[in-house]
Amino acid sequence: MVRVTFLTAKGERVAAEGEDGQSLLELAQASGMPLEGTCEAQMACSTCHVIVAPEWFDKLPPAVEDEEDMLDLAAGVARTSRLSCQIVLTPALDGLEVRIPEEARDMQRG
Repeated sequence: MVRVTFLTAKGERVAAEGEDGQSLLELAQASGMPLEGTCEAQMACSTCHVIVAPEWFDKLPPAVEDEEDMLDLAAGVARTSRLSCQIVLTPALDGLEVRIPEEARDMQRG
């Protein structure tokens, strides 16, 4: 299991456990986070944008150019922003912390 803590826009901490190989987006959605992932991990939207805690950002594989392009369009982008669909959980990420931006909206939840 890979432990992840989500920090909501309201400042709540939500602990979750994912599987090795699972995407962070899948875990976030299963944990009730308001991330749409509209494009189904095709890097054609930024509806799964999260802000990675600075101490974890450099432990992630670098973003590819397509991901960087989508982040340029996301609301509330920070230096440590990533698309959660592009982060694959591994044991090395056990303890990962990410923040859900205030601009996050899940239209499926209303």
